[in-house]
Amino acid sequence: MNSGSVKKSVIIDTDEEKAWSKISKIAKLGWLEGQKSTKFLGEKKSGIGAKRLISFEDGTDVEEHIVGWKKKEYFSYIVISGLPLDAYHATISIENIKKAVKITWESYFVSKSTKKEFDEFIVFLSNFYAQSLKNLKNEF
Repeated sequence: MNSGSVKKSVIIDTDEEKAWSKISKIAKLGWLEGQKSTKFLGEKKSGIGAKRLISFEDGTDVEEHIVGWKKKEYFSYIVISGLPLDAYHATISIENIKKAVKITWESYFVSKSTKKEFDEFIVFLSNFYAQSLKNLKNEF
């Protein structure tokens, strides 16, 4: 069993309110690298218990469930299906830094894949987070 983590951050010249407004719209992910569409699975649209299905341009569909939520601070989610992992937990958080915010995307995951496949996935995920956060910054 392999376990790992990825953590990427970006500084954005905006305030906490605007940053939260953007990232808390969990089905409006135009900034997510390679995202084709996102839809809600169920009635709940935000907060703990909300579910979404993200479809990517490469044909991958990833189902995620929100498991933690603190307005203007963070939300956490788990992946139910769609990634080559046995478990995945991630948090996107906001921290005030003078006249800007620091948005951090951090995840922990495990997989029964080979060490080589796992290491390749970590590189992929790290690049995916970095590019997605760059896209997010460009939307402000």
